[in-house]
Amino acid sequence: MHEYLDGDISSQHEKELREHLQTCSACKQQFEELEKTIALVQSTSHIQAPPGFTEKVLMNLPREKKNVSIKRWFGRHPFLTAAIIFFTLMTGSMISTWETDEQFTVTKHPDIIIENNTAIVPENVTITGDIVVKNGDILIAGKVEGNVTVINGKVIEDDKVDGGNYLASAGEVTGEIEEIDQVFEWLWFQIKDAMQKVLEE
Repeated sequence: MHEYLDGDISSQHEKELREHLQTCSACKQQFEELEKTIALVQSTSHIQAPPGFTEKVLMNLPREKKNVSIKRWFGRHPFLTAAIIFFTLMTGSMISTWETDEQFTVTKHPDIIIENNTAIVPENVTITGDIVVKNGDILIAGKVEGNVTVINGKVIEDDKVDGGNYLASAGEVTGEIEEIDQVFEWLWFQIKDAMQKVLEE
């Protein structure tokens, strides 16, 4: 029957089918139903949906929950998801450290003098390497062959410290002098410092 309806039947098979349908009422009924079904499908092939039908159906669909669309986006972009999570955790950790760590620290060097949260590079002293001062100030009377970074403090340019206890002349820094007093500047400094350490290894 299907070969006949598809137009792929051989003349011999068609002859056998016709002879069988004349003697078998059940097969004849099934064959007629198949012919009606095919005629119905063929008659509806020219029917088109009214203009705007698709848009109306889409507008009437329930809106997708926001968290579902966000989950789908994260699922489609696993690398960006991992980067966002990493950045969020690192930023939170660094901000927490920024807010809680108020202790005065300075890069260790035997020639640096500490007086009341102020690091002092004395006259006629040369410090080779970078100096980082956190939660305090620095006075450079000697020479620093490297960068000077002051986090939550300042580079003192006056010639007196502690009411005149220490007199200083203008010092020299061969690298950059950077004062960081905002959390985002501090974050940028931490990222640059970490990248520099990775590149040096």
